[in-house]
Amino acid sequence: MSSQHKPSVVFCHGIWADGSCFNKVIPALQADGYEVVSVQYGLDSFEEDLAAVKRTLSRVDGPVILVGHSYGGATITASGVDQRVAGLVYIAAVAPDVGETVQDQLDKYPTDIFTQVEVADGRAWMLPDGVKYFAGDLSKEEQKLVWATHYAPVADLFHQQKLTSTPWKSKPSWFIVAKNDHTVHPDLQRFLAKRMGATTIETDSSHVPMLSKPEVVVDVIRKAAEALRENPPA
Repeated sequence: MSSQHKPSVVFCHGIWADGSCFNKVIPALQADGYEVVSVQYGLDSFEEDLAAVKRTLSRVDGPVILVGHSYGGATITASGVDQRVAGLVYIAAVAPDVGETVQDQLDKYPTDIFTQVEVADGRAWMLPDGVKYFAGDLSKEEQKLVWATHYAPVADLFHQQKLTSTPWKSKPSWFIVAKNDHTVHPDLQRFLAKRMGATTIETDSSHVPMLSKPEVVVDVIRKAAEALRENPPA
């Protein structure tokens, strides 16, 4: 990567969301001149979601910074082996190692949100009271919008397809720890960030810092891009 070339930024969303959950951070990056795409996958299976990420990588110029929120940390980990991916940014995310599932990690650090889930028609729906554990630092109006637009994953999504690769062992990574998270436990986030040797930033946020602290997320991505320009991948 030349010192002048900006990497592309590809976002991967978590459950109960779609690609629009990054709408507060995308415009600032676009204004900086970054090519930005937010992947729209259906949360129907890990395999299908991963395939959607790979298709999207083919639509942008490399090198790429992959940014994953929550469950999106699993999709960027699985797809980060792609040679076009130069760096990984995790936002309040999970990041399985080889042989681990997302559920394996969550089981070690239980949180309140999963008392507010109802399985119906094969999908895991957030109950109305669950939004306070998911996005409790947003305004009441925004919380209502988050709940009204939440997209339920297939119920066994977190148990699917143990990973066979961990690109965070060989590629630079950044991790935004949400200190007030009641969905992915902050201590799990700290454990994962330390395990991968990530540059770690902690912020006073619920599980959705890209909505409650968008300036923090933008700043981390900018710093990741600058670091990659200064030390381009081989």
